Amino acid sequence: VQLQASGGGLVQPGGSLRLSCAASEFTLDDYAIAWIRQAPGKEREGVSCIGSSDGSTYYADSVKGRFTISRDNAKNTVFLQMNSLKPEDTAVYYCAARHRAPLVCPLTYDYWGQGTLVTVSS
Repeated sequence: VQLQASGGGLVQPGGSLRLSCAASEFTLDDYAIAWIRQAPGKEREGVSCIGSSDGSTYYADSVKGRFTISRDNAKNTVFLQMNSLKPEDTAVYYCAARHRAPLVCPLTYDYWGQGTLVTVSS
């Protein structure tokens, strides 16, 4: 497995989760990383990205102010801190990586993680 997403689970509305995207066999600091989610019956949605060069970030309007993306190069991991979770955040969350991407959120990716399920429900 080259890219692995983890940290999903069941949480009540208003709760928090931290997702991790860890790489094996390559280092993530040269990669733009995106978190992309897909809810049942819905199209895939880009949630957040962090750029490969200057660490620029992007957030979808639906998560702005609630989610934070960050890197820990020592752990070769990118995190997505999700606070104030809502039922509409329920989805499978994937991380994806693109080497030295010119855009903060690339259009295509070199690697995809397997996805981690986030369920927000009381």
